[in-house]
Amino acid sequence: MKKDAKDLYSKIGYTFINPQLLEQALTHRSHKGQHNERLEFLGDSILSFVIADKLYEQFPKAREGDLSRMRSTLVRGQTLAEFGVEFKLGDFLRLGPGELKSGGYRRESTLADAVEAIIGAVFLDSGIGNCQELILAWYASRLNAISPEVNQKDPKTLLQEYLQARKLQLPSYTVIDTKGQAHNQMFTVECAVEGLDSFTCVGTSRRKAEQKSAEMALQKLKNEVKK
Repeated sequence: MKKDAKDLYSKIGYTFINPQLLEQALTHRSHKGQHNERLEFLGDSILSFVIADKLYEQFPKAREGDLSRMRSTLVRGQTLAEFGVEFKLGDFLRLGPGELKSGGYRRESTLADAVEAIIGAVFLDSGIGNCQELILAWYASRLNAISPEVNQKDPKTLLQEYLQARKLQLPSYTVIDTKGQAHNQMFTVECAVEGLDSFTCVGTSRRKAEQKSAEMALQKLKNEVKK
């Protein structure tokens, strides 16, 4: 890690009993040693459960579809990357030389994956109770602001609408790799958009990998417009 872990403890609001778990959570697969993909898998599942449980409690009259859309908004890559920026995770990430040179410490998907990995690491370090408490503390303002009355659209829908509005060809999604057992799989999905490089992301389900890659494609399109 490029900075002292104690600086990160204060930013995330948690002190690790086993600092090696945090080190692993901050290690990208491009770096030598044990990387964070397994912790990311664990954190992704825990985050989804904690947010679903809180939304179920907070909105007792909300329909299943509204709950799902609110959860998707709260756990999507963009939201997680925002936490990564708030925590200044880029200063602590362990990246391989190529990833470091290409600016991986600023990449939204890398920051989002690291946030999920930290959640997984906290769970292993001190259990579900402390992990749940930490997640809800991070999300307090976002949970207060979210509402089932506000239309929550996922990245795939937003990308499709963006392309349709400009009469452009719709994206295609291809599963290019699947790893792990049936109950513990990681999916690698490629999102191809005409006129852009393809975007490849990994997720604990095909849908999550598609959403991540769609989010990256949409961000790239918007950045191109700004130039």
